[in-house]
Amino acid sequence: MSGSDAKAKTSICGFDADTISVRGHNLVDDLIGQKSFTEAFLLQSLGGSPTGDQVAIVDAVMVTIMEHGMVPSAVVSRLTHYGAPESYQGAVAAGLLGVGDRYAGTASECGEILARIVEADDPAAQALAEVRAYRATKRPVPGFGHPIHRDNDPRVARLIAITRAAEVGGTYIDAMYLLEKTLCEELGRDLVTNISAAIAAALGEAGIPPGLMRGVVLTARCAGLVGHLFEEMNNPAAHAMWEGAQDRVDYEP
Repeated sequence: MSGSDAKAKTSICGFDADTISVRGHNLVDDLIGQKSFTEAFLLQSLGGSPTGDQVAIVDAVMVTIMEHGMVPSAVVSRLTHYGAPESYQGAVAAGLLGVGDRYAGTASECGEILARIVEADDPAAQALAEVRAYRATKRPVPGFGHPIHRDNDPRVARLIAITRAAEVGGTYIDAMYLLEKTLCEELGRDLVTNISAAIAAALGEAGIPPGLMRGVVLTARCAGLVGHLFEEMNNPAAHAMWEGAQDRVDYEP
């Protein structure tokens, strides 16, 4: 068979008329009623059965980031549903598209930075190099600063405490605090560590690769958006949001 005719392969799932197999496990006999959603999610994504510590940390991360009130992703989901109530999935998708660098979306980038610091022969030098590389291009270091929690992100300490309690090592958490210290010294002022940095540290300790971290965040936010849409159906707020936008934005030719 020539290269162009070769079949691609997946190790995630296969099925026939009688069975569905997920990562080598029978969906009906081995997973349904046997595994939690987080356990099944990690098995499907990573290929191996997760440890109890991994499940506990990822659970905590998803609860932490699932909800944050009327942030832009929730607002756009509600407004999309208001304009197209027949498109439930469209409203969810609209909200997920709004998860970006300002709200909730920098965990993967934070994870890549922390991984480089953890793997470096000289973590302090690597942290300094990371900070200076961002500052040289006038980009904010992801994971620090927050438009709402300007003095302290109340979620960070709790998530870090849960992660430390799992006794998974602490190198990524140490790298996060080293990066925080280095950034503040370079800036000459304090800058709050936000939940994206803490999520990256927690997931790093759980063995979650940076490329999967945003997926964990999006999975959690998807659940949160579903809750917002269900409330919107029963206790609508989108019309008031629309009127509020009209009141606050003037046309100026």
